[in-house]
Amino acid sequence: MEDLQAKHRKEQRDLQARITQKKKSATKKTRKGVNDECESWQRELLERQQAEIAQLDGDPPAEDLDDLNIADDSEAAATSDGLRDADSKTASPARSTTPSSSTLPSQTGPKKPSRQKARLARRAAEREADAAAAASEAANQVDRRSNEKEAMQAVFTRLALTERDIAPDGHCLYSAVATQLAEVGLGLRSAGSKNTEDLGADAGEQTSTSKVDGYKSVRQVTGKYVLAHADDFSAFIEEPLDEYARKIMFTAEWGGQLELQAMARAYGVEINVIQGDGRIEKFEPGDTNDEGERKKIWLAYYRHSYGLGEHYNALSQAA
Repeated sequence: MEDLQAKHRKEQRDLQARITQKKKSATKKTRKGVNDECESWQRELLERQQAEIAQLDGDPPAEDLDDLNIADDSEAAATSDGLRDADSKTASPARSTTPSSSTLPSQTGPKKPSRQKARLARRAAEREADAAAAASEAANQVDRRSNEKEAMQAVFTRLALTERDIAPDGHCLYSAVATQLAEVGLGLRSAGSKNTEDLGADAGEQTSTSKVDGYKSVRQVTGKYVLAHADDFSAFIEEPLDEYARKIMFTAEWGGQLELQAMARAYGVEINVIQGDGRIEKFEPGDTNDEGERKKIWLAYYRHSYGLGEHYNALSQAA
């Protein structure tokens, strides 16, 4: 009996957890149906457990007592016309009797627990099918990171470019441009500036080609160029231009196409960006005296290969 009671307690805990999960997923439209289904589960469990206790005690369920008829072998044989003698109902309990199979309570248990097992089996099968579908989808999923690296490496090889890693810290675009400007022999001041004052007081001495601080100068030049050419950029910005420029100059806000265009014009340099699918996007410097003498720098733009998201690396041309 103790084992059965322990089993019943576990079944009640499991059912309560199942009901709690079911009600959490219910919506206003499905709440009534969910409540009805939960009550049905509780009723079915109670009925089945009561039947199991009664069977263990050797007592038939209360609703079957009126249908239980016991007759001895001799009296059953004497009533071939289908009628039983009234005295057979009071046969001595001391006599050995063999009840008719049609009068015994069912030994297979209530049908409702069987339906419950069928539902559980069906749900288990559905979960297995979902897991198999998810595994199949994962197996067929495109490896974007590997594809991106392969496509870009093919372009690097074709153009004789060597990749230089830049720290993925939010300043990667500006650091990569600063690195390449120094490599092609350009300073970090804008093409039209003659002294460090053109960069503003916050630029300070950041006109060197320092790998650590070079991005700061590039940020200053880029932000000030955007402010000075509001008509060219304001239509592409959804916030006040001065606020946008402030983020460029003084925060770690990521840069994109607008900033690349501003840098190309501010430094009078052509910026070529190799994309993850092998395409090359070019940003022109605008008016130049001699396009043949135009300086070019190269960057690699990644979408999928870095955990923090979009990233730029510098690319050096072979000597």
